[in-house]
Amino acid sequence: MGDDLNTRALTAALACLAAVTLVGCDPATTDPKPPAPAASESSTDAPAAPPSEKADKPPASKVVPNFVGMGLQSAQDKAQAEGFPLLTSHDSAGRDRLQALDRNWKVCSQSVKAGKTVSTDIELDFGAVKLEETCPADDAEAPEVADGKMPNLVGKSVKAARGALDSGTSITTTDAAQDRMVLLESNWQVCTQSPAPGAALNGQPVEFTAVKYEESCP
Repeated sequence: MGDDLNTRALTAALACLAAVTLVGCDPATTDPKPPAPAASESSTDAPAAPPSEKADKPPASKVVPNFVGMGLQSAQDKAQAEGFPLLTSHDSAGRDRLQALDRNWKVCSQSVKAGKTVSTDIELDFGAVKLEETCPADDAEAPEVADGKMPNLVGKSVKAARGALDSGTSITTTDAAQDRMVLLESNWQVCTQSPAPGAALNGQPVEFTAVKYEESCP
């Protein structure tokens, strides 16, 4: 009787131990390791591009005023006030003078005809002469070498004549009337030239004689 009791007790103890073991190994009762959080999509994507800037507005179109007859400075001021900021000027007499003091010059021509509608980013070029001078019927064209031959430079300013030739050309200019130095070449006109017009230019030196514009060639 006692052995049966002990056997039953041992069996019960073993059964209890087995139950505890099973419960301890039961996956349902074991806290699993929490899964690593998924990487946020935003962490791998490139940063959002800033909103694109608005494209620059195209330049406006406006009617070009008539500037002929105005003082050069006044013409430039008016052009800028009308929305044309790109301005340049040249010597209508063809002497290649610089318009150093615009108030001393007047407008003889303009590169864009008055009344024409154009974009405001166009450059306006004013042809001008000194206030005491008469505007030519047409702007004098700058002389240039054609087909490698010497152009006719008589009557042109020494500065314009020099500008027509290659920058490496050796040029000698002497006073045709007196023994003066030719300093401000835009104030002197060519009287004679060597080589003669039409001669082939092959790098030979060039010689001019000249007088001031208010003088006559001898």
